Amino acid sequence: MAVDVREAPLQKVTGGGINGNERLTSATGIVLIVLLAAIGVTILRIRSLTQVHLFLGLMLIPPVALKMASTGYRFARYYTRNAVYRDRGAPPALLRLTAPIVVVSTIAVFATGVALLAIGPAAGGTLRALHKASFIVWIGFIAIHVLGHLSDLQKIFLIRRAGRMEYNGLAAGALGRTISIAGALIAGVVLAILLIPHFGAWSHFEVFRAGR
Repeated sequence: MAVDVREAPLQKVTGGGINGNERLTSATGIVLIVLLAAIGVTILRIRSLTQVHLFLGLMLIPPVALKMASTGYRFARYYTRNAVYRDRGAPPALLRLTAPIVVVSTIAVFATGVALLAIGPAAGGTLRALHKASFIVWIGFIAIHVLGHLSDLQKIFLIRRAGRMEYNGLAAGALGRTISIAGALIAGVVLAILLIPHFGAWSHFEVFRAGR
């Protein structure tokens, strides 16, 4: 008798287990790299790209939260001694040691950024300095984690077929991961659009600084 091996509808959304968690974390990381590259360009031309910088910064918040949730879930499952996660093993020691710095600097860079947007140019130089410093620390340690996980991307996303590597699109939970990442991006865009009225003060401030 033939066996129906098609993926159940619920599995398309919630399936995947530890492999699905790794795929979600990695795919979200790729999205963040693209957005961070874009925001890096705005930093180089901050006075003329202030509004773009603010928009991208706000847009980053939901994808960053998704990334922290996926990694936090694996952390919790591993340290609560779930057998599957324990068998997969822990990340390399360097990544485990630097993870708390990534978390703290992530919270710091976005908390200070939102505070600066809320207060406006009247915010003291100390808050601006904290935002810049936390961003430098954050981007540095994020780079360490990206480099540390580069070797994982092939085994997570690719499969060998007929002697060549191809994208493996058959992993369970693909629909759920797509919805999660797309939802985070849409939420980021909506958040940024809602807060556009607050961009004006900073744009005027940077124009004023450029003309001094």
